[in-house]
Amino acid sequence: MSRHTVIVGAGIGGLAAAAQRARAGDRVTVFEQAGHAGGKAASVRMGAYRFDAGPSLFTLPDVFQRFFASLGLDMRDYIQPRPLSPLCAYEFADGTRLQSHSDRVAFARELESAGVATATELKAYLDRSARMWSTAGELFLTRSLHEPATYLSRNGLRAILHAATLSPFSRMHDVHARAFADPRAVQLFDRYATYNGSSPYLTPATMRIIPHVEYAFGGYALKGGIVSLPRGLELAARQLGVEFRMGTRVDRIVVENGRCRAVEADGDRVECDRVISNADVFSTYRHLLREPQAREVQRYERLEPSSSGLVFLWGVGRSFPQIQVHNIFFSGDYRDEFDAMFRRLQMPDNPTVYVNVTSKVTPEDAPVGGENWFVLLNAPRDAGQDWSAIVARARESVIQRVSRVLGCDIRPLIQAEKVITPPDIERDTGSTYGSLYGIASHSPLSAFWRHPNRSRRIGGLYFAGGSAHPGGGMPLALLSGMLAAEMAGKDSP
Repeated sequence: MSRHTVIVGAGIGGLAAAAQRARAGDRVTVFEQAGHAGGKAASVRMGAYRFDAGPSLFTLPDVFQRFFASLGLDMRDYIQPRPLSPLCAYEFADGTRLQSHSDRVAFARELESAGVATATELKAYLDRSARMWSTAGELFLTRSLHEPATYLSRNGLRAILHAATLSPFSRMHDVHARAFADPRAVQLFDRYATYNGSSPYLTPATMRIIPHVEYAFGGYALKGGIVSLPRGLELAARQLGVEFRMGTRVDRIVVENGRCRAVEADGDRVECDRVISNADVFSTYRHLLREPQAREVQRYERLEPSSSGLVFLWGVGRSFPQIQVHNIFFSGDYRDEFDAMFRRLQMPDNPTVYVNVTSKVTPEDAPVGGENWFVLLNAPRDAGQDWSAIVARARESVIQRVSRVLGCDIRPLIQAEKVITPPDIERDTGSTYGSLYGIASHSPLSAFWRHPNRSRRIGGLYFAGGSAHPGGGMPLALLSGMLAAEMAGKDSP
């Protein structure tokens, strides 16, 4: 008889775990409180405009290729990545403009033409980042950091022997300041700390493997938007026999005699052999397990949450050729921006502005002559701030900055609008404090402090998603689901 695996949450990690357990022969039921799969990778439609309301860049395509191959499927039947060139357009506070490319020669040419960095500086930096990735990057993403077997493997022992080369006790910003003479180049590479919700002034230099991933493996858009990823994962899972119960909130994970035995959802008790929680770790213990004083909760409360985000979805009634798919408008004081977010828990006065326009790739996302702007500002976690006042100030700041760059007032061009605040993110996705990536990576041990993919205390309980190992972001969330599914397969009830 096949065992029954329950997945709580249909985010990227939960979908990956569901498909793999179904492929292995389990009966799998996924409970999702929303009416659709995807978690943070959601889609919003306002009239003729459609928006990706969460992640906006597809990276590490090989991770997804291997995932679909493990199911006996071809990734191209489910998602269609489209390489981006340029990867991103940048404007600095002094008016300097340039574009980044995964092609090193083209990128070096851009940097040198703008007077921001030399080809020699770029090559030395990316070569070092590549060596760090080969030493430990892929190992620590695809294997559990909480299982002894990881360190006893050949690659694990190699990573231990070369741990010092990973610069765990240096800060990302300090390493960048030594690598590049121009502060604009430093700021450009510092921004990659935000890919896991951290400050470059606090996060270890080990995180410089993040830009390596983007420049070595490329950045992509997806045909139909990022939302096509969870839709593709859901389709694959359904084809493998996974049952989805959308619009159904799990109220409790039932533990009896030290082991998961059932979940309670909408007044029903659903018996199962194990549970993979794709919910936030903090919420899983506090609400689903009814253990608000659990040692895991107490440990989590001592860890610093990652940053959140403040999002404006704007349907803009005009197209701008100078705007790319991905755009960054840097603030003039990056250090203060991160100090505001992490030390003062305030919204920066003049934040860096990120604008993603998927209609550049998928024209159907906006009416003819218009564009769909996903505008993201890095924001502090929710700590009871007056978000109405913050939104008003931030909106004006963004409009002034972008209007100045484009040479026209964009106010009258905004035909549709939706605002997403950190409290909205917590309410809609269950991410504690609205933190987008679980905990911040501000310690050399941050990777080890993330919750493991299986509980050592409660039998049959596993974790997938951005708050568990290996962390936030779509490739990592997918890998967390794969790790949880693999561990669950070794479970003996």
